[in-house]
Amino acid sequence: MNPTLDRKLLELLVCPVSQKPLRYDSERQELISDAASLAFPIREGIPVMIVEEARKL
Repeated sequence: MNPTLDRKLLELLVCPVSQKPLRYDSERQELISDAASLAFPIREGIPVMIVEEARKL
């Protein structure tokens, strides 16, 4: 079972590269930046907003 991301937290977070809103992918446990074409991982319920840790889309 995947933990869900707090909606309030998601509303506050933006992409560190583009400064645009992020989209939550609950299946992959990632925050997607469509503007920067990056996917930031969520580990143990904590978003990892480090560009070097992001997966390129």
